[in-house]
Amino acid sequence: MASFILQVPRTVRCFPVSASSNAGASVSGSQSGGNGGPVIVELPLDKIKRPLMRTRANDPHKVKELMDSIQEIGLQVPIDILEVDGVYYGFSGCHRYEAHQRLGLPTIRCKIRRGTKETLRHHLR
Repeated sequence: MASFILQVPRTVRCFPVSASSNAGASVSGSQSGGNGGPVIVELPLDKIKRPLMRTRANDPHKVKELMDSIQEIGLQVPIDILEVDGVYYGFSGCHRYEAHQRLGLPTIRCKIRRGTKETLRHHLR
């Protein structure tokens, strides 16, 4: 198993990322994972576009439970982000994202995959 460190701009914190041959994920040293493999980073909430925000409401009870958990033990599962041309789009983790917002946390841990505009159009359907 190999470990990698992601080098990113000052506004984003670095996390070690592990990948193994049987996990199917490969990680390179670039911000977007080079070949489209996922990387884990801490992104500012205001850098994440939430295209699904208008189409669904979050369960307030679930958000409150997540807020309590995040305060006690931190975020355990990063949200999924698609990066297209330097713009970050969130498609999952709506409750975790809202919990971070309500707690006033400036950043959230994200699993980022790089995509194309065509990939983005596919997700917006």
